Amino acid sequence: MHYLPRPSECSGPRLGLVIGKKFIKAAVGRNLVKRQIREQFRLARASLPACDLVVRLAVKPGRLDRRAIAAEIASLFAKLSRRPPVPVDVAKVQ
Repeated sequence: MHYLPRPSECSGPRLGLVIGKKFIKAAVGRNLVKRQIREQFRLARASLPACDLVVRLAVKPGRLDRRAIAAEIASLFAKLSRRPPVPVDVAKVQ
């Protein structure tokens, strides 16, 4: 998961997804992963800092298990919500 802190006047986190055919051939599987990520993002949104998040699949998953996907994404979002906020230089972001 990649993230870019945004200036404090921006409200809330935003989510981007990259789930390529290279790792999950079937559209059903890619859509399952995307749905699980979106749902975990919706549940964790209030605790996340204002940042742009991009969740990118980096390795080919084994068996697609809804609970395992949800638990892994939830742990990533929980880890991010515990990080201290990073000061952002507005001139560099724009």
